[in-house]
Amino acid sequence: MALGGGIWTKQDKILPGAYTVFSNVKKATASLSDRGVVALPIILKWGEVGKVQTINREDFQTKSKEIFGYKQGSDELVNLREVFLHATKVHIYRLVAADAVQASNDIAKAKYPGTRGNDLKLVISASVDVPGSFNVCTYLDNTQVDIQTVAGAANLKDNAYVSFKSTATLSVTAGTPLTGGTNGSAITGELYQKALEAFESYSFNVLCCPSADNTITKLFIAYTKRLRDEVGAKFQTVIYDTDSDYEGIISVKNDVIGADKQSLVYWVAGAEAGCEVNKSLTNAKYDGEYTVNVNFKQSELETAIKKGKFTLHNVNGEVRVLEDINSLVTLVDDKGELFQSNQTIRVIDQIANDITALFTTRYLGTVANDSAGRISLWNDICKIHQELEKLRAIENFDTKSVEVVQGDDKKSVLCTINGFNIISAMTKLYMNVIIA
Repeated sequence: MALGGGIWTKQDKILPGAYTVFSNVKKATASLSDRGVVALPIILKWGEVGKVQTINREDFQTKSKEIFGYKQGSDELVNLREVFLHATKVHIYRLVAADAVQASNDIAKAKYPGTRGNDLKLVISASVDVPGSFNVCTYLDNTQVDIQTVAGAANLKDNAYVSFKSTATLSVTAGTPLTGGTNGSAITGELYQKALEAFESYSFNVLCCPSADNTITKLFIAYTKRLRDEVGAKFQTVIYDTDSDYEGIISVKNDVIGADKQSLVYWVAGAEAGCEVNKSLTNAKYDGEYTVNVNFKQSELETAIKKGKFTLHNVNGEVRVLEDINSLVTLVDDKGELFQSNQTIRVIDQIANDITALFTTRYLGTVANDSAGRISLWNDICKIHQELEKLRAIENFDTKSVEVVQGDDKKSVLCTINGFNIISAMTKLYMNVIIA
């Protein structure tokens, strides 16, 4: 008979033998996090209420009817299409009034409140294949979205659109609509506040403010400043035409024609989130569906830049981004004109987010605060910067510019990074042509 063997987790074996565990030392990863994530509170006629839904681009393209109540190409979802043109993932919080009502009939209730539920109906017929049973079909806009063959209502299972009433009595009907669904009263600042509170548990690159109301925009500005400066969550917020004077706020100047004037914020939010850390949106072409007002004189464009307005303009019939800037206009010694560039903010936010994630997932409460532990942290911080240098987001990085030492107490670590250079995209050409 063979002796005991295999792996072990504690020394409790009974048989004599050799018990061996193979493993490797866990090493911290210093890869760069992905971009392309937007947080978006948005008014919709269908969808989850009171929670954040994280939707990726593929789900939006293939499951939009189930999730949002409309096909991906419908007019109702134009603003989501604007965001998803360049965003890869969107944290969506549906804004709907507390007094919104779910549509219903004697057999079922719409899964969510809102007027979209009024476009649902149930068609019940006698089953040919199963005598004594019924075919219960759910229709949305006269398109069948579900069918179940059951003996009675108690056997029905809720689908993506309706919740069935188990005590209902089934009978043949050519079509019984659901009615009474409403969107409720106006969307208030309190609802926006609930959305922002819900987003605090999520990571994202850009927050989109879909309202032009001054009270709401002030709420978003205060939220952004608090999270960036006090909590350490690094993201930028896209807002329509505000004078916030802050690098975390991107103020969109352009109106759109034939829709809510602030509607361009959706495209800008997606484009900023999807812009790589080593890229700029300067001169990027607008590829959305809206007609953007770009009727500006050159002097007005110059004024827009000076006032920190993110502006699109007309370039030979194409609508393009004038310059990828944020709303910062007041410059001081430790926050100069470099901070007006969104490309700069992308780089410093990337560094802050990635080093924070590295420390909290690999070092916090795990690695000893001794010389070896600090050298390991120093090495991983340097790797993050070296990856950025490979991407040409920064240049001339010197590992000597990073210092990791013990902080004021034995549990603290102080990291100082001094003098790294952020690369900016070319925006101006000054040319001398000398003719002999």
